Amino acid sequence: MERNVNRRKKKGMMAKRFLPFYLFTFLLLLFSGCFGSKLASSVGGEVTGAGGRSFTEPTPYGMTLIKRGHLKMGTEKTDSLWGRQTPLRDISVDGFWMDETEVTNSKYRQFVYYVRDSILRERLAEIDETYRTLKTDKEGNEIGSVINWKKALPRKPSEDEQEVIDGLYATNPVTGEKMLDCKQMNYRYEVFDYTAYALRRNRLNPEERHLNTDIVIDPNEQVWISKDTAYIDDEGKIVRETINRQLTGPWDFLNTYIVNIYPDTTCWVNDFPNADNEVYMRYYFSNPAYNDYPVVGVTWEQANAFCHWRTEYLLKGLGPAARFVQRYRLPTEAEWEFAARGKDQNEFPWDNEDVASGKGCFFANFKPDDGNYTKDGNLITSRVGIYSGNSNGLYDMAGNVAEWTSTVYTEAGVDAMNDINPQLSYNAAKEDPYRMKKKSVRGGSWKDPESYIRSAWRSSEYQNQPRSYIGFRCVRSLANSTSDKAKISKK
Repeated sequence: MERNVNRRKKKGMMAKRFLPFYLFTFLLLLFSGCFGSKLASSVGGEVTGAGGRSFTEPTPYGMTLIKRGHLKMGTEKTDSLWGRQTPLRDISVDGFWMDETEVTNSKYRQFVYYVRDSILRERLAEIDETYRTLKTDKEGNEIGSVINWKKALPRKPSEDEQEVIDGLYATNPVTGEKMLDCKQMNYRYEVFDYTAYALRRNRLNPEERHLNTDIVIDPNEQVWISKDTAYIDDEGKIVRETINRQLTGPWDFLNTYIVNIYPDTTCWVNDFPNADNEVYMRYYFSNPAYNDYPVVGVTWEQANAFCHWRTEYLLKGLGPAARFVQRYRLPTEAEWEFAARGKDQNEFPWDNEDVASGKGCFFANFKPDDGNYTKDGNLITSRVGIYSGNSNGLYDMAGNVAEWTSTVYTEAGVDAMNDINPQLSYNAAKEDPYRMKKKSVRGGSWKDPESYIRSAWRSSEYQNQPRSYIGFRCVRSLANSTSDKAKISKK
């Protein structure tokens, strides 16, 4: 009996003795699991660094990897056609993903349909609450409601639902045909300006705005910033404003945009007066026969809205990995030229200075001769990807359609930029002079001569001007750009 009691006492003493060890082990495992990384190991008291699980970025659908590198941007030769010389400078760019082809009618129509269905669900929610679902934060607190995309749209709508659906369509006054009311296809989105937020002069704490300790800090110093905002007035018109306001908090760097995203199909007749292009105006965007052709009639503003939507569409399906993924955007002018020239930095996206092979097969869709658009086998645009890609795996970087970039157009070009990831960006306010709303356009198009399809050729267009010969493609910065040998996996 005494032996059993002594054994229990010894076990109790041993349990108390090892309790701190068990507790420490439990906490170690707990914190390792919570933070998703290993605690740093110590070797003789030396700092060895904190471990962690690296993020392996999957290849984005339809994109190719452009590895970081160096470019002599511009050209040393004076253009023989116009006598113009583009600025020349050595620059370096980081790696990024780029669409293999230009954004097609099919992909852009998916954007239009998404906006259409969003508006429809918002309006149906006014008569049926099941079209919206509650949104909660991490603690489970209700913070509002969002569209319920899991609820299918009615196949056999009620009278009230049909009235809502009919409200999205207009009737052709001549034929009586119902068609989507493009004027209602407005996409609202918000962009946080991280660059403006990071500027030292915009710090909320006045003491953090100056590193010079000799300066007497004024605790009441006021900082004024500009931000873009937009709303729809009582007449249904989009009103865009750039307002100046005193800095009060991080939300002041959140810019709001509302963009009508339906392409301007009338660009086919407005760009070419005294020409019979009505068939393109009526069917180029809507007819499935043109699904794989590049979308045109899209402004710079609409292209940016597409990039935002594409990002949000992606992030919904990524889960926790979404915090590492960079946003879709338009390429900078430098990124575009770097990618177009290929790995050998050629004058054209292909390997020689000729625009056709010895057998007379052209390398791109452009205007080979005066008035003979069909010499290369096409009259207007062509299906994307039918010509050979460049050494980076990119198609139609010359001809087919010219492409929007994110860069403001100036005659100085790269001379006015940094030599590392060069960029000039400016969100022109509505009241700014129209000349300040030019953006750089690259690549030349189906209607342009040989000089315009060189990789270094620069042209411009106003950010709100749709054209039948301008489209775009998206890029995305790498989540891990530390090395050309970054871990990239393919799905």
